[in-house]
Amino acid sequence: MWCTILNFGLLMLIFVLSVFASDIIYKTHSKWFSISRDTFNVVFYSTIGLYKIAFLAFNVVPWIVLSIIG
Repeated sequence: MWCTILNFGLLMLIFVLSVFASDIIYKTHSKWFSISRDTFNVVFYSTIGLYKIAFLAFNVVPWIVLSIIG
């Protein structure tokens, strides 16, 4: 349960930062890598999507199953 709560909190933090500080995140990453804004958006949102899938598959589903069994 705690793993699910912590990962959900991290997912919400990433969401809030992507909504309110996307320009700052882009500027920081564009200093490190030469990347266009469109490419950055594709990579950033794809990574968030992959994290959501992993979060559901490895945290939420096992927690629900263990709650049903227990």
